[in-house]
Amino acid sequence: MSKESSFESVVGKLTVNQKRFIAELIGTFIVVVLATCSVVIDAKLGGVLGLPFIAFAPFVGVAIGVYLFGKISMAHFNPAVSFGFLITKHITRKLFVLYLFAELVGAFLASLFVSVVIGNEANLGTNAPNYSYPLPLIFGIEVLASALLMAVILTVVYTKGLKGFGGIVIGGIVGLDILFLASISGASMNPARSLAPALLSGVWSDLWIYWTATFVGTSVIALICRKKFE
Repeated sequence: MSKESSFESVVGKLTVNQKRFIAELIGTFIVVVLATCSVVIDAKLGGVLGLPFIAFAPFVGVAIGVYLFGKISMAHFNPAVSFGFLITKHITRKLFVLYLFAELVGAFLASLFVSVVIGNEANLGTNAPNYSYPLPLIFGIEVLASALLMAVILTVVYTKGLKGFGGIVIGGIVGLDILFLASISGASMNPARSLAPALLSGVWSDLWIYWTATFVGTSVIALICRKKFE
């Protein structure tokens, strides 16, 4: 038996939920590595690459993840998005817990990878709000960024993948949110992406923003769209 057929045999024996877990873990790993290492690399180079580079990298990561794993797990890679899908009843509570665990593990492995292979500048790419703006605005912008992401994802789901452009569209909104809104709120949109580098770098005073505003944003859109999927 060839190595390829042996691998296919092992994959074939996995349950649907095991495949979903692996897909969410690997997908989250890819997204968080690219989202945070772009910040670290830019810091290493003294900021010469700037926000366009920091926005482009996660766009690529999300697009890759969606095309690789969209048909397996619906490619959440984000606890706030998974919670939105729980509200719209695309997933059950038990499946939400599985997704959440996979996403957190994937994110922590990603931050460990970045710290070992890339570096620990910029607090491992930890999200940071701009406190020259008032806190209510910062919070509101993070809610908006997360809501836009959820709205685009549900649009892709509702239109059955936008004829193959779903990955580009979802990755695109992530990149655009970061490009235009990161200078105010940090534009995380993803609690797992925020949690892993914050805890590993020890800089977690702003973490509460990304574990509240993101869920608010995705929940509002999910509640608005829920009836379309019932």
